[in-house]
Formats: sequence, C-alpha cells, structure tokens
Amino acid sequence: MLAGMEGLAEGGSPRRLSGSRRRDGAGRAAWSRLSGRLLGAAVWLFLPGTGSAQMAPIAPGALEGRPSPREASPVQALVDRAAPGSTVTVPPGTYTGDIYIDRPVRLSGRGRPLLVASGAGSLIRVRADGVTIEGFEIDGRESGDLGRDSAGIHVSARNVTVRSCRIRRAIFGVYLREAHGITVEDCEITGIPGKDPGEKGSGIHIWNTEGFTFRNNRIRDVRDGMYIQNANHGLVEGNRAGDLRYGLHYMFSDDNVFRDNVFENGDAGTAIMYSERLRFERNQFLHNRGFASVGLLFQTCNDVVAEDNLLADNARGIFLEDAHRNVFRRNVVAESDVALVIYGSCSRNRFEGNSFVSNFTPLTLVGKRTDTAFDGNYWSENDEPDLDGDGRGDRPYRLSNVFDHMRGNLLAADLFAQSFAATAIGLAERTFPVLEAVAALDNAPLARPPALPRVPVPDRGRGGANVPGLAAAVAALGSGLLVLFHGRRP
Repeated sequence: MLAGMEGLAEGGSPRRLSGSRRRDGAGRAAWSRLSGRLLGAAVWLFLPGTGSAQMAPIAPGALEGRPSPREASPVQALVDRAAPGSTVTVPPGTYTGDIYIDRPVRLSGRGRPLLVASGAGSLIRVRADGVTIEGFEIDGRESGDLGRDSAGIHVSARNVTVRSCRIRRAIFGVYLREAHGITVEDCEITGIPGKDPGEKGSGIHIWNTEGFTFRNNRIRDVRDGMYIQNANHGLVEGNRAGDLRYGLHYMFSDDNVFRDNVFENGDAGTAIMYSERLRFERNQFLHNRGFASVGLLFQTCNDVVAEDNLLADNARGIFLEDAHRNVFRRNVVAESDVALVIYGSCSRNRFEGNSFVSNFTPLTLVGKRTDTAFDGNYWSENDEPDLDGDGRGDRPYRLSNVFDHMRGNLLAADLFAQSFAATAIGLAERTFPVLEAVAALDNAPLARPPALPRVPVPDRGRGGANVPGLAAAVAALGSGLLVLFHGRRP
C-alpha cells in the first residue's frame, strides 16, 4: 500500500492501512524522488479522461463529488437548471451516467425511466438537505468500489426521502452516511448475483444517523439486508430481506423499533450487538439454516423487548450472550434445532407467555449459572399432566438435561446432538440423577398452547401480507402444524 493511505471501514469510520516501509541508507532520497514521479504518472493515467475508466483516488473519509462531464448523466443538466424546491421530472427512457444533487429538489421518474451507472462510483449522490428521489429503475452495472461505498443511491444529507425505486446490480443498494431524518420506503433492492458476500455491500447501509425510517422495502441477494451502525431513534417496518448473509446486521444503535418485518433464508436472521432499548414486534425470522445460524441474536444488548414474533425453522431460535434485562413475551419459537442458547454472562432476562413448539432441544446453557426467569411458557415436549385443570403443568418443567449442558460447554458435543447417545444420556440422567446440572425451570408451564393472535403467520410468497391467528391454528392442530411451507429440515 502507498504510504499514509487510508480507507473506510464498513461502518464508514477511517481505518489506517499499511504504510510504506522505512528505507535506510544513502539511496533513500533518490528512491523517494523516483517513486514520487512514478506515483504522479500513475495518478495522471488513471484520472477520468486520461486514458483509463478506473476511478481516481479520493482523500480518506471524503465523499464522492460531482461526476466528470464524461461520467455525468443527461439528467445532470436538468438538476443543475432546477430551482431549489422544484420538481425535476425525468421522462421515460434510458439514461447512462451519474447524478450529483446539490440542491433541495424532487427528482421524479415518469414511466419508471432507467438510470444506468457510469461505472465510476455511486449513481445518484445526494449532498443537499430536503431531497426526494422517486420512481426510477437503477442499474449499478456491477461497478464501483466497495471501499468507496459505491451505491445505487448514496446520501449524505438531512431529511431525504428515497421512494419507489428498483435498484439492481449495485455494490450497495442505498448507502446512508450521516443522513439524519432519512426515509427509504417501497423500494426493491437486488444485489449482484454470483458474487461472494464479502465482495458486495448491504441492501440498505446506514451509519452515524439520528432518526430514520425504513418501510416496505424488499431486499435480496446482498451481503446484509440492512446494516445499521451508530443510528438511533429509527423505525424499521414492513420490510422483507432474504437470500443473504444477515437479514439485519446491527451494532451500537439505540432506541429503535422493528415491526412486521421478515428476515429469511440467511446465515442469520439478525445479529444485534452492543445496543440498548430496542423493540421487536410481530417480526418473522424464518429458515435461517447453517451450522451456527440463528434467528435472533443479541450480543451485549440490554433492555430489549421482543413481543409477538415468529421464529421458525432456524438452527438456533434465540441466542443471548452478555445480554441483560431483556424481556421476551408471546413469541413462537418452532422447528429449531435449539430453541434458546443462553450464556452464563447474561443476567435478569425473562421469558413469559411464549410458545416453544417442535424444537429438538428447548435450551442450551453455556456456562455454570443462569438467573434467566421462565414463567408460564408452553413447551410442546413437556408431557407433565394438568390434573387440576388450571391450564398449568402440575410440576415445574426442567428445560435442559445433562447432555444439553455438555452441548453448551463442549464444542464437539454439538455434533452428536441428534444421536441416540444424546437421547440415552438425557434419559439416564432423568432416571438416575447423579450430576447437578444448571437449574433452568419454568415453574408454571402452560399445559396448552396460548392464544397468540398477534403473532404473524408465514405467507407462501415473498411479498404477501402476514395473516394473524397462528395461535389458533397451533391449538387446533398441535405442534406439527408449524412445519413451514418450504425450507423444511433436510
């Protein structure tokens, strides 16, 4: 790497790359002069219009600026002539080149015109507050630079709205940098097919922002559906993200609400880290499969409330590590290898009124202690009778056995989780208890599935609406109903 060169980390913060080695001896000055001339020639050769289509370097942390005349879209002239506050209407057609918006205008497509990137960076670059972009087809041409955050739409301004755009083949779909008050709604974002996740960006990427709304977007075939870092006081509602690494990748962001979203067919539905005071309501985490996949993961997260969510057909349903004072109410966790994974570093978490249905293992504890409270949940594997008819089991339900404890503390034990040996160990320990496992009891387990009318039911298509009433179906047909329409366990 060249001396002093810096790049941007995924979250947008500067990151120092490797510097040049020191060169001692009498030849150091001569070498410096020669390398300076070579560098100058290389920069000249790779500048736009000097014989190469490759991008010119930008200063560390700097934003992409106005495209050169050869890279600019014909739409640029319309934007440059527009008065602040006016509407720039783009008629039907195909327009190749990039657009720089430096004034508050509404850029509106009539008949869904197609905008095609020049290949030199982000297609639309918003640098003025109060801009609206709506009604476009956007083709990133699989071009740009991951390190420069090249996107179909790149925003670094306040109170911007991106609406009803279809973005495809862009490294990032929509990249939001310090875009306070941003709204992205009713967009479809499809990444670059055939590329590894590490070679492409997220569908929607937001960094260092206060106040945001993501509503009714459809995202697939990207690295992460939504990447949220240092972004607070936001609403994420009615979105669907699938066929990717993480549906939601999230860190250092507080006081956000997630409602009526679907995260499916990923290595993980969500990975939530280092955040506080979040709410998850009526979301679906479906078909997230792999050796270490999880539906909903909380790492160092506190004071989270998760209510009325559906987590089904995941390798692990809910994963908690170093998580404190979180509450899980009226959720359905079904058809998972392990319903809950809880580390001993967690404290004062509570599960109440949830329905755990047809999971191989209800709980894996990692560590030597837990004070997690379980109160009034339904466990389909619990065969204790309800002789007094009060709707509760007559004895506390013990969530884990010795093998489950081994599984949480010995990595190799996970390979035998579905074996006859695991079943035998659990049965022997219940019959002749000789080892003291970590206590994890539901002291008042429900004898029947609870009515959970607010929990969504998975639909068969990507864009269908959620239909409430899953609990009634569970009560009528039993635990087997929660085998989902596709993505069944192989």
